[in-house]
Amino acid sequence: MQELFHRRSRKVGEPPGTLVHIGEARVEPVRITVTDYSAERYEEQVIERVEDCFKYRDTPGVTWINVDGVHDMQVIEQLGAHFGLHSLLQEDVVHTDQRPKIEDFDDRVYLVLRMLVAQQAEGEDEYSITVDSEQLSIVLGPTFVITFQEEAGDVLDPVRDRLRKAHGRIRKLGADYLTYALMDVVVDNYFTVLERFGDEAEELEAEVMERPTKDTLVEVQQMKRAMVQMRRAVWPLRDVLNMLLRADSKLVKKSTVPFLRDVYDHTVRVVDIVETYREMVGGMLDIYLSNVSNRMNEVMKVLTVMASIFIPLTFVAGIYGMNFDTMPELHWRYGYWYVWAIMLAVGLVMLLYFRKKRWL
Repeated sequence: MQELFHRRSRKVGEPPGTLVHIGEARVEPVRITVTDYSAERYEEQVIERVEDCFKYRDTPGVTWINVDGVHDMQVIEQLGAHFGLHSLLQEDVVHTDQRPKIEDFDDRVYLVLRMLVAQQAEGEDEYSITVDSEQLSIVLGPTFVITFQEEAGDVLDPVRDRLRKAHGRIRKLGADYLTYALMDVVVDNYFTVLERFGDEAEELEAEVMERPTKDTLVEVQQMKRAMVQMRRAVWPLRDVLNMLLRADSKLVKKSTVPFLRDVYDHTVRVVDIVETYREMVGGMLDIYLSNVSNRMNEVMKVLTVMASIFIPLTFVAGIYGMNFDTMPELHWRYGYWYVWAIMLAVGLVMLLYFRKKRWL
């Protein structure tokens, strides 16, 4: 199960700006993809050396540098030195447990988002859904955008397709519009994740109401944990966008502000949906505990009724189990059958009484 928080013990005592990777240990090489474009041209390539992307810093068009892997400190330091990234910014890039936030460094704007992917847990039941959360760091410069991801594979392919096919206005506008497009596709993917959780939540709710088992509790708890991850990723993003809209940054043109407001509206909708699902999952847990309690009460009621019926029968059997010679009933010819008749009559009367009271 994925940890919600990574350990920071390796960073304790280090001076600010020290690059210490906090996250899952990785050994694969860092992959750098450069996309340089304008309204008339488009260039995309995977580079082998960090130095090969330095020439794109001051190109007339817009350059998008995507870095898959933040575990190589040398790569981060070289990019930071050439593109003027603050040491604290570089430190946040390699700390992969950041919450969504925004930092304005005057000539650079640093954004942190969480990319979420819902996956079916292997070897689990049909309702076992887990959420993979990955940090996406975005650095906005005058003519370039640098994105840092923990590993290869993301939700940004729609933006890449629009750039390749020159769909819409993305190739005609600047780096700030590219930043908007990246944020927009990340937020739109939240809806995809939530739709899947919505379908699973409805089916799980029906199971909780009708036939809850021990595995149902595990599934509800897994979904509750996933909702915690969703809330942790989405809730701060609303404040990030609000700050970006209110900030008077020279890197964000006025023409891009309406698009950022649209992303803000989408984020507010996502937050509302997440809160609704969190309440739904919390209600499932209460329903499950209530059903378990009711089933236990039914069992105890049946056992109590049975014990109540046998208490007077045991009393009768105990009396006539005594071995006193002076007991007159011991010498009756039909005494055995009289006792049976009395016990059956008492049991039948009590059953009818419990039935009348609707205790059975």
